[in-house]
Amino acid sequence: MNDTLTIAGKNYSSRLLVGTGKYKDFTETRAALDASGAEIVTVAIRRTNLGQNANEPNLLDAVPPSKFTYLPNTAGCYSADDAVRTLRLARELLDGHSLVKLEVLGDPQSLYPNVIETIAAAKTLVAEGFQVMVYTSDDPIVAKQLEDIGCAAIMPLASLIGSGMGILNPWNLQLIMERVQVPVIVDAGVGTASDAAIAMELGCDGVLMNTAIASAQNPILMASAMKKGVEAGREAFLAGRMPRKLYSASPSSPTAGIIASTRS
Repeated sequence: MNDTLTIAGKNYSSRLLVGTGKYKDFTETRAALDASGAEIVTVAIRRTNLGQNANEPNLLDAVPPSKFTYLPNTAGCYSADDAVRTLRLARELLDGHSLVKLEVLGDPQSLYPNVIETIAAAKTLVAEGFQVMVYTSDDPIVAKQLEDIGCAAIMPLASLIGSGMGILNPWNLQLIMERVQVPVIVDAGVGTASDAAIAMELGCDGVLMNTAIASAQNPILMASAMKKGVEAGREAFLAGRMPRKLYSASPSSPTAGIIASTRS
């Protein structure tokens, strides 16, 4: 089945995007990425060594950009100015790389997005030629505004970052998908494979996760489970589920032509 995810003009066979943080070392990071089948990997520029620190392990060695599409993000930024500065640095470190993930947080407790600062940063970054995938709330009005600015993908939260609570408001996600034409990638809050499957069954174009894999008791096995969950959810969406029928029992086998009993 030829069913690719297209972001900023490039096609990807995997609809699972995976973060590179929180693993015990880069060896585990790479093993989890391989098990997940992910092609796009997020990198927290403020927290990851990409060559800034010469005497420390370099993520570029373990996760080569020749094999993975890097998605530098602005994790830990609480203002538009900080986010823009961080992604300008990422472009320098990654030789002009323009595909980025923008996130501007409101506070360090909830890590909920500050949509006002996010919109301001998105305007600046798009004007500077960045291809912006943007983490935001599940507000369909804000999602449409970000698309109109020129963002390459809208990434609404399922629930709070690192919470593992799953999709708390599927209705808003559906409103967003009805209103925007660019890919909608569920970002934040996925806890297990069934959460990923539900996101895909709703019609989302992909799922991004980090903590759900890295904080699992067996990250490699969980990465494999997430891959299968995303694939199963996508196939179920494309197949089209049967309609829900309250109190409308229907036998799974036809009853016409059944030989009647001859017992008297």
